[in-house]
Amino acid sequence: MASPIIDNVYRPPYEYLPAVAAFAAAGAITIAPHIFLLTPKWALLGTATLGCLGAIRLKQARRISLFRRNVKRLPSLAMTPEQIPVSDHAVYLGKGFNWSTKHAQRLYLASLPENEHLHDSSWLYKKARAIERGTPAGQDTWLTKLTKTDAWWNPVAPLPPVGGAPILHGVEVEEEDVFTALAELNNHTIVYGTTRVGKTRLAQILITQDIRRGDVVIVMDPKGDVDLLLGMYADAVAAGREKDFFVFHLGFPEISARYNPIGAFEQITEVASRTTNPLPDEGQSSAFKAFAWRYVNVIARAMAAIGEKPDFAKIYRYGVNIDDLARNYLEQYLDSKEPGWRDRFDPTPTKDMKDLLAKAAKNGRDTQVVMLTQYFREKGHTDQVADALISVLSNDRTYFEKLVSSLYPLMEKLTSGKLAELISPNYFDTSDPRPIIDWMSIINRGGIVYMGLDALSIPDVAQTVAAAGLADLTSVAGSIYKHTSSYGMSRGGRRRRIRLHADELNELIGPEFVQLANKAGGADVNITGYTQTGQDIEAKVGNAAKAGQIGGNLNTLIMLRVKNKETAEILTNQLPEVDVLSVTPGSRVSDTNDPTEFADFASASEDRISREKVPLVDPAMLTKLPKGQAFALIEGGQLKKIRIPLPLPTESKSAPSNWNQMLSYMRANYSKYLESLGEAAELTVEGKGIGY
Repeated sequence: MASPIIDNVYRPPYEYLPAVAAFAAAGAITIAPHIFLLTPKWALLGTATLGCLGAIRLKQARRISLFRRNVKRLPSLAMTPEQIPVSDHAVYLGKGFNWSTKHAQRLYLASLPENEHLHDSSWLYKKARAIERGTPAGQDTWLTKLTKTDAWWNPVAPLPPVGGAPILHGVEVEEEDVFTALAELNNHTIVYGTTRVGKTRLAQILITQDIRRGDVVIVMDPKGDVDLLLGMYADAVAAGREKDFFVFHLGFPEISARYNPIGAFEQITEVASRTTNPLPDEGQSSAFKAFAWRYVNVIARAMAAIGEKPDFAKIYRYGVNIDDLARNYLEQYLDSKEPGWRDRFDPTPTKDMKDLLAKAAKNGRDTQVVMLTQYFREKGHTDQVADALISVLSNDRTYFEKLVSSLYPLMEKLTSGKLAELISPNYFDTSDPRPIIDWMSIINRGGIVYMGLDALSIPDVAQTVAAAGLADLTSVAGSIYKHTSSYGMSRGGRRRRIRLHADELNELIGPEFVQLANKAGGADVNITGYTQTGQDIEAKVGNAAKAGQIGGNLNTLIMLRVKNKETAEILTNQLPEVDVLSVTPGSRVSDTNDPTEFADFASASEDRISREKVPLVDPAMLTKLPKGQAFALIEGGQLKKIRIPLPLPTESKSAPSNWNQMLSYMRANYSKYLESLGEAAELTVEGKGIGY
């Protein structure tokens, strides 16, 4: 039997025997109380007592049996989107329990040699799988159909293809719905997990709740996950929000919404920062990046002054030929400061300007613009933007273009083909039916945005647009924070929550993301990032200190199966060591030759209980998690062990017909992405193919 101190839930269920005996005795008394010389009243009392005893023993035995079964197989957990709980106060994560010392103790007991047989498949199970493997595909016999049936009565039903060690969740049989407080999301969340272990499914569960709750939802997907997109659209339709659903996809400009990531700003300097941030800044490159930043900033300031909204196409056009911008700015300035200046301005050069015109020709500058700058100076006008433009014009054009040469290739990529119309939209083209979105309008209307960045095909463009979009969102969050409820109000006068889901976080990480994570919580911007390893982030930002800074801003941690110890230690290093108890059996015998002693020998048996320090969660455990299972460190250090519910087939919501080509492309590219990682898997629920 179990030790009074150690609850050995993996021992044989001895209680079944006394339960059967108690029920049998109760039945005998009920049928023939006279045999036991009992009056009807005492027979009823005896039957009730034995029945209660049998029920108690049966419950105890059943508990032990569940623990022993859960070593290899867990009950299925699946639900439709409609069954996912939605609350205005909490976020549903799955089914699970608080992981504590007793679970570490049970895990230790399950690993003892005497319990190894619980982990191993029976010979009958192995025989059934061998028969199935020997049956030609598509020619199942009645026997193989029987052995494949997933039913309670089938002792050789195939285990679900989730891999890992089921015992990591089987150490507890009393699960409950696991929630984290909605307010905790302001601290942001990071989800770690290798490919095809449940990250996307967890994202779908969280996004479903966000959409049904009425939050603003922005999903950045660098790789292009079709199921994620279709799931979002189905949730939007189910919530009656399909009119607020927008798709922005860099790979399909013809059906995508249009978005200018540098068109809205709080400070004009943001335009230059968003444009030049992707440029290299290591070593000598930092000087060229700084020069390119100043050049773009001059262009952006001049454009803003003459009432032009900055976009990548205009920045590139004026960057290649700034003379036109300088002319427009100087003319507008003189119109406002010196009415009638056109009558006094003589564009005909004089003999005294011979050297000036020769220098202009040598520098490759427009003669008329040079004459205009000369007039500007002669009249004693001073203006910061004009002075900056004149300073640029005074440089040799060839030399100047060398200084900003790192900018041009990037701008060429951002302004080529149909992509230019997508991220540099013409606001006055009424013939274009594609909507133009910006973050403030999305927030005010309570929108849902899927951003497909097509990073597999155009990685540089995807990175630039994502970085600029994050910086734009940071700027909008700053406005919301400063102006409080005057921005982004909901119908109830309450500021809308903004839920940003960043898939493949390592592709999006940069200074813009760090700023957003640092500063946007006060504006109710909640970030959930998904990535494979901690090293992915470290490799992207360049050093461990910056990666640690990012991790410090993502306080809720959910970790599915990971591939390396370093990533697992991101969680385990935050957890304490605990004491587990072990039993060491011992016995001894001693004899005596003293004739005066009555006893010839003495014997003793004992169980010595000792304590041993072990980690509450060992890194090796995180490399053995089955698909769809995770440890979650939430709400200031509460450790939860959770199972993510699989999706059940549900009534499909037809996607718009013009998405067909895009969806086919995304499926093909996503398959290539999975192949590049060397992993692909499918889960099965009730005969339906369900992918994690």
